Amino acid sequence: MKTDLSKFDPGDYRAGPRLKVLLWYFVNYYVFASAFPWPYGLKTWLLRLFGARVGVGLVIKPKVRIKNPWRLTIGDHCWLGESVWIDNLADVAIGSHVSVSQGALLLTGNHDYTVPSFPYRLGEIRLEDGVWVGAQSVVCPGVVCGAHAILTVGSVATKSLDAWGIYAGNPAAFVRERRMQAA
Repeated sequence: MKTDLSKFDPGDYRAGPRLKVLLWYFVNYYVFASAFPWPYGLKTWLLRLFGARVGVGLVIKPKVRIKNPWRLTIGDHCWLGESVWIDNLADVAIGSHVSVSQGALLLTGNHDYTVPSFPYRLGEIRLEDGVWVGAQSVVCPGVVCGAHAILTVGSVATKSLDAWGIYAGNPAAFVRERRMQAA
């Protein structure tokens, strides 16, 4: 038995209504994935128009890609850095005061390599309040990043991160506790 991609099966994944998906591809390409610095308010409005639940104060830089905004929740005062990719085949929930830095990838899908048709394996992602996902990091399917956790630059979170922990590496491992000073 071997992998047979001609028999690929998306499993439980369904993108959404065809017209909505098609319209989103154009908006995503020309506004979100564009290098042009479209106003944050316009991007927030478009996300809401396509079904995302977005709080106030979203900063969303150029070249951000979002697969399915109708599967996205973002809290208040969040930052999405340049070239962030939210590949949300399943739900992604981002709490308030969360920073997702440049080039980070939130990846909700993988493939079941034990089945010849290579179907998707999906897992929701949740970034709780105060999380910082460092530049060029990857958060894998099914991961929960506890409140105020940090995933450092270039790290890969394959398992959930405890609140107030700092994690580094591939796969990400606990480094130390996050401590904050009074302002």
